[in-house]
Amino acid sequence: MPGLHVLLIDDEEAFVTTLQERLELRDIKAQVALDGTTGLARLTEQQPDVVVLDLRMPGLSGLEVLKYIRQTWPNLPVIMLSGHGSDQDCQTCLDLGADVYHRKPLDIDVLLASITQVVHTRTVQS
Repeated sequence: MPGLHVLLIDDEEAFVTTLQERLELRDIKAQVALDGTTGLARLTEQQPDVVVLDLRMPGLSGLEVLKYIRQTWPNLPVIMLSGHGSDQDCQTCLDLGADVYHRKPLDIDVLLASITQVVHTRTVQS
C-alpha cells in the first residue's frame, strides 16, 4: 500500500534501519524510534497509519507503549514484534489490543501483508 506512514519502534537499530529502507523502497514512509518514549513522542507529533512495535525494549517496554496507544488512540493499528517472545507474550499482546503479533526474524512480505490487512480492517471498522 504505497503512501502509508508507518512508525517503527524498536531498539535494535540495525534491524529497524534495514526494515525502514525496505519499506521505503516500496513507497511506504517509515519513521524510526529506538525506544518507547521517543516512539510515543513521535505519535503525538504525527499519527502514522500503523505502528510496528517491539515487545522487549529498555525503558518503556512494548507492552507499556501498547497500553498507552490503546488508551490514547484506540483505533490505531499496532503490529507487535519480538525476537524473544513466547506464546504467553503473544496472547498478552493480543489481549491488550495488538492487531497482530509476529516473531523475528520476519519476512518483509509477511510484514507487508499484515500492514495491509490491519490498515484495511481498521479503516473498514471506523
